[in-house]
Amino acid sequence: MAADSIFVGGGGEGYGAPQRLLLKYGNRHGLIAGATGTGKTVTLQILAEGFSAAGVPVFMADVKGDLAGIAASGSESHKLHDAFTKRSAQIGLDLQYRAFPVIFWDLFGEKGHPVRATVAEMGPLLLSRLLELSEPQEGVLNVAFRLSDEEELPLLDLKDLQALLTFVAENAQAISARYGLVSKESVGAIQRRLLVLENQGGASLFGEPALDLADLITVDASGAGRISILAADKLMNSPRLYATFLLWLLSELFEMLPEVGDPDKPKLVFFFDEAHLLFDDAPKALVSKVEQVARLIRSKGVGVYFITQNPADVPDDILGQLGNRVQHALRAFTAKDQKDLAKAAETYRPNPRFKIDEAIRDVGTGEAVTSLLEAKGIPGIAERTLVRPPSSQLGPLDEATRAAVIAGSPVRGKYEKVLDRESAFEKLRARADAAARDAAALEERQVEEKREFERARRYDGNGYGADKPKRTGTSSRSDSVGTAFAKSFARQLGTKSGQALVRGILGSIFGKR
Repeated sequence: MAADSIFVGGGGEGYGAPQRLLLKYGNRHGLIAGATGTGKTVTLQILAEGFSAAGVPVFMADVKGDLAGIAASGSESHKLHDAFTKRSAQIGLDLQYRAFPVIFWDLFGEKGHPVRATVAEMGPLLLSRLLELSEPQEGVLNVAFRLSDEEELPLLDLKDLQALLTFVAENAQAISARYGLVSKESVGAIQRRLLVLENQGGASLFGEPALDLADLITVDASGAGRISILAADKLMNSPRLYATFLLWLLSELFEMLPEVGDPDKPKLVFFFDEAHLLFDDAPKALVSKVEQVARLIRSKGVGVYFITQNPADVPDDILGQLGNRVQHALRAFTAKDQKDLAKAAETYRPNPRFKIDEAIRDVGTGEAVTSLLEAKGIPGIAERTLVRPPSSQLGPLDEATRAAVIAGSPVRGKYEKVLDRESAFEKLRARADAAARDAAALEERQVEEKREFERARRYDGNGYGADKPKRTGTSSRSDSVGTAFAKSFARQLGTKSGQALVRGILGSIFGKR
């Protein structure tokens, strides 16, 4: 491999010149597209290998379990070794088998290190997408996040958000006066969606320790970029959770990383497999966010590569930003298929030697029509290319090898133990308990005052008892959010004095920090 490029594939009779992805344009994003079974996974694997070998860290999701083999070396005993040898000779590749440094991650903590984010980090926009909320429901969620910020109530895990939403529902009138209309029905709908998310295992995503993004941008002792692989075969049972998590991760990288201009090679390459899941039924605000991130994150040294069956799955504004393209075969059985094929062909720089739409339709498995950025970032002429074989193991990794990789991981032990520090749920419970104790003490004083009054009345012969008793305590009817909060949580959390809170004086609970 040339020091400044990644060898993607080459030719032979009937094929074009060798194709190389220039590292200096690796952050100009890319597209790997093609029908099922045409070779997208192998292309993803060889690009990940190439970036890693060049010292560039990689993040990707393993949606079928086929990519974990990158952690092991290819072998001459593999059933495809002869085919790989023949392909290598045809394209002029000196194939050398090797393994690559891998860190395995898993939202469920089963096939890799647990990976988490806090509810606050996820934010209301992505959570609304994840929960499939309507516009009014998204508005209520925004109110909850605003309340969390103003009252210093950290939202770390789902129980924090559920507790805060319970308060919002029980005190909708007071909160509506302060933040705008909030309905109990909308809150109830959000709570039900959170319950569905929990049943899908989504609660595992939220909490601490949250993922330290610096752990995704590391190299091993030899200088090879570490490849972070997210086990996503189980996660794909909840496709919206999968897409939302990856978008969150991409957004966090955008927020965290500094501007680097035009580096000699990317700081990180991010492969977004099954990219259509990101855009299916996505609201305009979310698509705009993806477009913004894709447009600006390249200046921070991050290359984003979308992998999908059809280029039409990616909105035009984003597709236009994808400079490096590897197009595997597209089938054209229906009128829509033919239209999509023609549209895909139009996005390539023409090659007078062949018709691009026919080439895209006819290339075989392991072949592709490629267009990679050349000098000065100009799109290369479309070429028919034989994609090179991978150096690492093609296919799944056995459990023993995976376990050994996890045991030797540089982040071993950092994320396995869940941290449950004081956050919104605990703070609200503590405030409610304190308010309940104050109310109980007040009620006890009021009872004692009433007893004193009755005793005085019995011994007063001048009709003193005709006057209304005067109490030193006063019953507060403040409808402040803080007062309502304490009353609500005293009831919800099962404190003894829920009724006492209603009768007593609480003051402004939010004043107690």
